[in-house]
Amino acid sequence: MANKPLILITNDDGYEADGYRLLIDLMKTLGDVVAISTLESTSAMGHAVTMNQPLRLKTISEVPGFTEYISNGTPADNIKLGKHLLLDRMPDLVVSGINHGSNAAINIIYSGTMAAALEGAMDGIPAIGFSLAEYGQHPDFSHVSEFVLKITEKVLKDALPKGIALNVNFPKKSADPVKGIKTARQAKAVWKETYEERIDPFGRKYYWMSGVFLDGDQRVDTDEKALAENYVAVVPVQCDFTARELLDTLTF
Repeated sequence: MANKPLILITNDDGYEADGYRLLIDLMKTLGDVVAISTLESTSAMGHAVTMNQPLRLKTISEVPGFTEYISNGTPADNIKLGKHLLLDRMPDLVVSGINHGSNAAINIIYSGTMAAALEGAMDGIPAIGFSLAEYGQHPDFSHVSEFVLKITEKVLKDALPKGIALNVNFPKKSADPVKGIKTARQAKAVWKETYEERIDPFGRKYYWMSGVFLDGDQRVDTDEKALAENYVAVVPVQCDFTARELLDTLTF
């Protein structure tokens, strides 16, 4: 694998997810690929890692230039397993997705897809998380391939600053062609949750969370705005949560 870029892939929708299978096929055209998927959906697990049970790996494909595993861990676990256990060198790129559902705005905080990308970035590896703003088992990915390749090829060629990952979101397929790619900022949009009380067959109460997504951000350069205008939204992100504006004024 020394002559080609080594690309480490994971996702949070399970190893049979359409977006994940497409991402694997696309990355195979660019380099040698090691793919480690979650066994089942681990959506909205954020940067969770497994500490209270054993991690297990199963090899499901191994041919020259491509190896695929399934793990019982989280997306962040999978990148850690790849970096520290499975690969004989650091990968040239970490990619995650293609997620079934948007990870724009506040969704990045909850996203297992983006946690995997940030796990790579934490070790200085160029990393990209790809997501499609359409939910469901079989979304329409027919308009995303050229943009996945364009963005990935640029990152492989020009790299990224250490510690930075790209949060890439594709608009839902529409009758109009995608207008292009916009570099954007994360929108200040939030979920307003509600909890529906239900009764199980044994008469016990339980609660099911739902909610509505509220985007009150009036700025014109956000990821949500770009998606609404049928652009691919690319947000550079990092793990540093420091509120720098308070460093000089917050005293005790």
